[in-house]
Amino acid sequence: MAEYVPGRFDCLITDVSMPGHSGLDLLQRLRTIGSPMPVIIVTADTTPATRLRAMRCGAYAFLTKPVSSEALLRHLRSALRHAGSCPGADGRETPRDG
Repeated sequence: MAEYVPGRFDCLITDVSMPGHSGLDLLQRLRTIGSPMPVIIVTADTTPATRLRAMRCGAYAFLTKPVSSEALLRHLRSALRHAGSCPGADGRETPRDG
């Protein structure tokens, strides 16, 4: 958090359980300092209270493990379009690899 610079990153993907800090605490701190950056929470914690806290703190998405790469990419693209940072944010289809 000490290195946070507004506008430096377009989206944050974090786990709830991390060494030293909770991803939910990180999300709450970002919102407290006024960051509108979309945050995608990925976790093995399926308790309703955890999901509720994440959504109340402004998580863009709350995904439970295991998360397929396709699902994560879909949510990431959506978050970036929502934030206006993704090619194709103007409503045009984003080219896909392969």
